Amino acid sequence: MTHIMENIVYNELKIRGFSVDVGVVCSRELNQNKNSVRVSREIDFVASKGGNKVYIQSAFALPTEEKMATETKPFSLTGDSFPKIIVRGDIKKRWYDEGGILNIGITDFLLDENVI
Repeated sequence: MTHIMENIVYNELKIRGFSVDVGVVCSRELNQNKNSVRVSREIDFVASKGGNKVYIQSAFALPTEEKMATETKPFSLTGDSFPKIIVRGDIKKRWYDEGGILNIGITDFLLDENVI
């Protein structure tokens, strides 16, 4: 279901006229041996149209804090203030988290063309 949902989000962004890329952000983190290593993290979609850009993660479900942290970590590494959205299959009502990231259900995302 995760890959199907990603395909749906991608196709919807293309239908809405966005140029869509995959984003990769990097950071330095300590590994188990306390050595600093470079870690690459992926943002599912970087959607651009005109001068507007939005970062989008697609997640079928985020049942734990650990999974939520995994999905939101790349957003904190972008170093900019473009909108950030997590399209989810496990929620019905949209809400913003403490980091300003919009969490929106897949149905709501598909029906609201003004969300981005």
